[in-house]
Amino acid sequence: MTTPGRRPSTTRARISAIAIDLFTEQGFDETSVDDIAAAAGIARRTLFRYYPSKNAIAWGEFDTHLEGMRRHLADIPPSVGLAESLRSSLVAFNRLDPSEVPAHRRRMALLLTVPALQAHSMLMYAGWREVVADHVAAVTGERPRDHRPQTVAWLLLGIALAAYEQWLADDRADLDRLLTEGSRILDRGL
Repeated sequence: MTTPGRRPSTTRARISAIAIDLFTEQGFDETSVDDIAAAAGIARRTLFRYYPSKNAIAWGEFDTHLEGMRRHLADIPPSVGLAESLRSSLVAFNRLDPSEVPAHRRRMALLLTVPALQAHSMLMYAGWREVVADHVAAVTGERPRDHRPQTVAWLLLGIALAAYEQWLADDRADLDRLLTEGSRILDRGL
């Protein structure tokens, strides 16, 4: 809850952080949009100016991160191989400041285990896969909807999800290492 005095500034990140805390403490289904708005010190209507749904709140500023991933891929010189450019982007996209690790663990645990969020994740992953497929298509001269760019996008998503499952299961696991090792499969093949 907010304290008396000057209201803190409202940002998408702040609302999402408050919601993640509430979802973790009370449960996703048990936490209402009204609960989140009250904890953020804003009206329900204001909350919906920031996020279109309760499910979207758990994703935070994912769209902003996707644009960063798109820029990262665009900035990689053509001389860098496709697998290396994808690995670099995957690791950079998921790199965390150590101070962010506990909150990110809570967020990812929710996204990967709450059924309503898992269903919504498929919509969010579509945007992520689009960024990857667009890059693969640009490098290979194919169209983003062609089989190879789509297959690579799904493979990279699978690598990321497998890394996150391992990371969440072991507090000592190194997410960068898991993502790097997993993405080496793209170099070597199966």
